[in-house]
Amino acid sequence: MARDIGLNVPLPEKECSDVNCPFHGTLPVHGQVITGKVVSDRMNGTVVVGRDYLHFVRKYKRYEKRSSKYHAHLPECLDVKVGDTVRIAECRPLSKTTNFVVVEVI
Repeated sequence: MARDIGLNVPLPEKECSDVNCPFHGTLPVHGQVITGKVVSDRMNGTVVVGRDYLHFVRKYKRYEKRSSKYHAHLPECLDVKVGDTVRIAECRPLSKTTNFVVVEVI
């Protein structure tokens, strides 16, 4: 039985036994919710999500393109491939670089 995590995201159909799954485990989510594209899925249980955004430079009164990458834990109940657009939510640190968890595949 999947539990409600407090975000407006659909519950996954598959069951999993992952302790760090926000739906079937005990991992609470809080803070930022970010949408981005999966850049890499080569790590075991983790994906890299890239996000492009515009930053305003006041001196020149123009925008510049910037990008950032986030490491996000991938629960067993979600199927994600490179190129998918996903929504990730902030959680407690799961490793040195992983502070987010994938909650929805868009």
